[in-house]
Amino acid sequence: MNRARKVRRRLSHEDRLTWLVIGAVAPATLVALSLLFLGEYSAKVQWTLSLIILGFAFGCIASTREHAIRPWQTATNLLAALREGDYSIRARGAREDDALGEALIEVNALGETLRIQRLGAFEATALLRTIMAEIDVAVFTFDPQRKLRLVNRAGENLLRQPMDKVLGRNARDLGLDVCLDSEPDVPLTLSFPGASGRWGVSRSTFREHGLPHELLVLRDLSRTLREEERIAWQRLVRVLGHELNNSLAPIKSVAGSLETLLRRDPLPEDWQEDARSGLNVIASRAESLGRFMHAYARLARLPPPQKEVVVIGEVVKRAANMETRLPVRVQNGPEISVHADAAQIEQALINLLHNATEASLETKGGVAVTWQANSECVEIFVRDEGHGIMNPTNLFVPFFTTKPGGSGIGLALSRQIAEAHGGSLTLTNRKQQRGAEAVLRLPK
Repeated sequence: MNRARKVRRRLSHEDRLTWLVIGAVAPATLVALSLLFLGEYSAKVQWTLSLIILGFAFGCIASTREHAIRPWQTATNLLAALREGDYSIRARGAREDDALGEALIEVNALGETLRIQRLGAFEATALLRTIMAEIDVAVFTFDPQRKLRLVNRAGENLLRQPMDKVLGRNARDLGLDVCLDSEPDVPLTLSFPGASGRWGVSRSTFREHGLPHELLVLRDLSRTLREEERIAWQRLVRVLGHELNNSLAPIKSVAGSLETLLRRDPLPEDWQEDARSGLNVIASRAESLGRFMHAYARLARLPPPQKEVVVIGEVVKRAANMETRLPVRVQNGPEISVHADAAQIEQALINLLHNATEASLETKGGVAVTWQANSECVEIFVRDEGHGIMNPTNLFVPFFTTKPGGSGIGLALSRQIAEAHGGSLTLTNRKQQRGAEAVLRLPK
């Protein structure tokens, strides 16, 4: 019995189907042959009918085997073609009115779907390759052994070597290991065969064939930094030129008038009073120019913060008490401390409260200050009831001011203090009522 089971297990699907058909046809065939040979028929009739009966039996068996096996062979060939990536083969005779035909229809639909998807993948890959070739950032991918697997045209230009020369080489040999080991989002000063300067480094990981790979993107920051530097110099020269002209123009005019006065012979009786008045104007403008230069030096030489534990409420209240022109409403927030330079934070708040007070005095409004904390930082709000911000573009431009006698460094200095602490400063118009709101954010 065990041997019979092994034989049965070794039979193929078509062999089992053939034996089933034989089992179905054999009884009728045997009965017909028995009746034929037991009856009173001539030998010629017996053998002729026997051949006909056996021919029909074997023909039925062969036809059944063919009709049962051929569609599955067709489906097998279709699936093998799909597995090999050939999506152009289709099954013939697929009909919706029988089960096998519906199965072949589904296989044909699967092939068409895969063909469309592969076409879309080819188009997307072509688009990606075009983008990779045209972008001006260098893109590299490395396998787990840090061997280069992909590089775009910008990367080739950076390394001054074609793709076939660098693929498979180690990151250390290409001078890119420092980029893979650097801190994220920290600009690096690097020199490559194709370029040198400041570089922005971005890294990420992805998986290919189940293995982790690294994606490295290098952006040349030199051009951007030079453009920002040029714009900063233009702003600085414009402001310096404006302030110097405001002081030198009246000095030159008064000096010319005094020279003309002293050349007159005889001198007029009130020449001393005119000379004294002119010299006072020169001294006043020189003093104003000196204050401007002092303010510039103060902004340029802001020392790094000396951080310590600072209670926000105490600093806010000290800064509010320094403003004497208008009472400042202190709306108490939560008890919270941060690591910061207390003197610099207080100076920033004094500047913000000074500006808020000047804006509120024009409209006879009030000034309020409060603070709150979230999961990432502490926010200090300074709100006024003035006319609001009319020119937000130049808010933080050093030495730009619309107030008579203003230095134009208060907001710039306050923002510089906030950024030195890793925070930020924003100034916007209030939405619910008149006035502006300054928000000083400090990390916890």
